[in-house]
Amino acid sequence: MESQVRGGTRWKRFAVVMVPSVAATACIGVALAQGALAASFSVSGQSFKVTTDELVGTGFSQYGALDEGYTLTGKKTVHPVAVSAFKSATIKNMCQSVVTPNIPVLGNVSLMLRAGQGEPVKAENLYIDVADLNADATFTNIDIGVAAKDANKGPGMKQGEVENHRANPYGFAQQAEKAVLKDVKQTAWATTAGTFKLSGLKMSLSTGVKECY
Repeated sequence: MESQVRGGTRWKRFAVVMVPSVAATACIGVALAQGALAASFSVSGQSFKVTTDELVGTGFSQYGALDEGYTLTGKKTVHPVAVSAFKSATIKNMCQSVVTPNIPVLGNVSLMLRAGQGEPVKAENLYIDVADLNADATFTNIDIGVAAKDANKGPGMKQGEVENHRANPYGFAQQAEKAVLKDVKQTAWATTAGTFKLSGLKMSLSTGVKECY
């Protein structure tokens, strides 16, 4: 199955309708002991943008969830997301950017990370909480419409999501043995991983709005 996908998911009480889609992102992941399942956490008031030339992932699953977090003024909020999970992934030519607005004197300040321009970025037990996605995607042996708790081709649902009522184990999910994404552009709220190796990592700060796309 091959498709071009455009993300953006809105839903109430875990009633999710999603087209076949998968997400790719890169940021400095949370390293968990022995590659254990990623733990839930409160997200910041800033989403981030990511581009990659290609992501090749094995053991893929995707399901709907809620990310609880804060606005930049400290108010609590909730974001509906599509969680894309991979047992392992390689990412070529990754760019990640986030803009912090309205800093006194400086105004907007942009942080940009780049990695994988030579040796690809490598990740294990990778979870990406996606709000918007554009990519060309090819899936191998895909199953669409399985219950989230039964999506066993990927690394499983994130630890704590069901217990904290952030995801419905009986809700819609999809899975595939392999996913290949090219020309990825996405916006995400969080990324976690058991391990994340960013080869050739470069970071830069600049004033103004400078994003990966």
